[in-house]
Amino acid sequence: MIGEPELDDAWETDRAAQPTEELAPREREAGGPGARRPWLWALGGAAIASALWAGGLYALGDRLAAPELSYRATENLCQDFEAQALGRIAGDLHRYRPMNQQNDHPAVRGAICVLQNGESVSSLRVRTQVDLHHKTDPAAEFDVPPLGLAAELGAGRTEAVQGLGERAVLLVAPGDAALQLKVLDGGAVFTIETYSTGSTGNTPADTAALQAAMVEDARALLAALKK
Repeated sequence: MIGEPELDDAWETDRAAQPTEELAPREREAGGPGARRPWLWALGGAAIASALWAGGLYALGDRLAAPELSYRATENLCQDFEAQALGRIAGDLHRYRPMNQQNDHPAVRGAICVLQNGESVSSLRVRTQVDLHHKTDPAAEFDVPPLGLAAELGAGRTEAVQGLGERAVLLVAPGDAALQLKVLDGGAVFTIETYSTGSTGNTPADTAALQAAMVEDARALLAALKK
């Protein structure tokens, strides 16, 4: 409040600087009550600001710290992602032109593998991605809906998956034509997406089988890339 003594003294310091209130020579030389030094107030303000800044950094320490990574980078994700469980449903997914990409960025080391069992009217396409975050913790944005499936998911449903990484979630598009499994474990994010055409994955039994196969293949991928 303005009536506090500290603030009253500050206002008195300003008044003491006016030429109409001359200080005695001895008082000026000895640093008496009227000879307040403005730089002391500046130092005090700087100390307060520094303390607040340090407190802010301490509060944000978990977000500023690099996330823990217990997984190695993959040089060829299509080799590390065997997709054996999905292969038991859709056939050999590695036989038909697997596509593999890597991105070695200082902040995020990413890898993508796209598999497909053919181009028939009842084919299954599988897209797998691994992102290793070296700078910031991906947990804060883990629940953000994916843009790639936004149009297909629409009013789809989301299910939590237990016992896989730190957190895992399964997104199911309307009609069960597209599924996405995301797994968070430390600074690593694993994503497996399946897109079905024709009869594959369009019945509840097929959808349940696909979900179980995606979880099984995700668990195998985490184990394969574990350091």
